[in-house]
Amino acid sequence: MQKSEVAIVKGEREYEPVFRALDLIDYESALSGWDKILIKVNFITVETWDTGATTDPIVVEALIKKLKNLSVQIFVVESDATMTNADKAFEVTGMKEMCKRNGVQCLNLRHMKDRVKIDIPNGEALKSIKVPRIVTDSAIISAAKLKTHMSTTVTLGMKNMFGLLPDKFKGKYHAKGISKVIVDINTVLKPALTVIDGFVGMEGQGPTGGTPVKMDLIIAGKDVVAVDATAARVMGFEPLEIVHIHKAYKKGLGNIDNIEVLGSKLDDVRRVFKRN
Repeated sequence: MQKSEVAIVKGEREYEPVFRALDLIDYESALSGWDKILIKVNFITVETWDTGATTDPIVVEALIKKLKNLSVQIFVVESDATMTNADKAFEVTGMKEMCKRNGVQCLNLRHMKDRVKIDIPNGEALKSIKVPRIVTDSAIISAAKLKTHMSTTVTLGMKNMFGLLPDKFKGKYHAKGISKVIVDINTVLKPALTVIDGFVGMEGQGPTGGTPVKMDLIIAGKDVVAVDATAARVMGFEPLEIVHIHKAYKKGLGNIDNIEVLGSKLDDVRRVFKRN
């Protein structure tokens, strides 16, 4: 597998660090050929960005501003889940207002009835999944958070893709082994780009009950496994310890070690996050 490039950009909460990270990884080549782009945010709760729990609207607005250079239709998406009311979260977090200002639609995938079945070859836990047709018809940007998670150690780019499943009650997937399910989803729905919002991360009792950590970081790349492995290292975790990252690497979905870090040096931004 060829070397993966991952950008780490340090900077205060503004558009500029997002722009710099995208330019470092040649974002346009990852999205060429697509006329629709879904920006998948992490809205596990209705908390605002400064808690470290949800994707910052500034990160998404910076992405929208960059994508306006391309002739694409942009949607910001999330799905309801056991703890998530996506419509309410769009409202409370300021994401809906930001999207409206930029002429972009917010979509709650749970309400989209036109769905397609995707078979998962050699699935770890699932034989197939059903997702809204727009998911398979679009390039996906996983706009994830830099935070810990009680079930999966970290929730980054790959875990964020779990929210593309439109089911409200996602407990059945946890029962099958959430780490295996994450790998299965990323086997058939790989993000074209992963952009991790680390302006404010979360440590401890993530994904909702932890402590905010001001990191002033954006981590981005085309290889979601490499981005997650790099972000895990930034948080002081060994990627091979994290089951879904390890499994995805073994399955050939991306790199853990053959990574070129662009921008800031990993050692200069690393901070050991408290575990659960």
